[in-house]
Amino acid sequence: MAETPQLLIRKLDPDAFSDYGFMLGGPMPAMGGATPAFSNEATDFWQEHVFSTGQGGETEILWVNYRSQDKRISTLEMHKITQQALIPLTAGIIHIVAASAGDGSPDLSSMVAFEVPVGQGVCMHPGCWHATRVQGGQATCVMLTRRSTTADLVSHLTSGSNASETCIVSVPEHMLVFE
Repeated sequence: MAETPQLLIRKLDPDAFSDYGFMLGGPMPAMGGATPAFSNEATDFWQEHVFSTGQGGETEILWVNYRSQDKRISTLEMHKITQQALIPLTAGIIHIVAASAGDGSPDLSSMVAFEVPVGQGVCMHPGCWHATRVQGGQATCVMLTRRSTTADLVSHLTSGSNASETCIVSVPEHMLVFE
């Protein structure tokens, strides 16, 4: 009998996440650079990323509570049209990602797990397969997504209708390794 592959959880890093999207919550860029930024005694702000819902999409802000502590990863979800940003507010999350293979299925050889702490986040490319776990209790996150993708997913999950903007597939089980 084959042994279940393990996924070691990595620290979130912009270079390590770049194949799947963008890391959010990095340090403030240098003033006067290419990134719009402002700083004074009262506040700092800078552009992290310009979010894209895909052509004709409306951006939606969701509050999401994650509670699954299951170390087994046996399903992945993917959104075909929109980027999706996820920012933990109350507790860190473990975010599992995989690139799409040439046929659109998850490329399991690219699957990796990242620890995403409060105050940072990720923005996934369209076509990025993903799943989310917590290490304990519940993590509340803010999510940016496409309004029609949410409606499509909710309809699929509640009534079993075919999803057109989202895919959820079973994959051979992988086991998260919490260090």
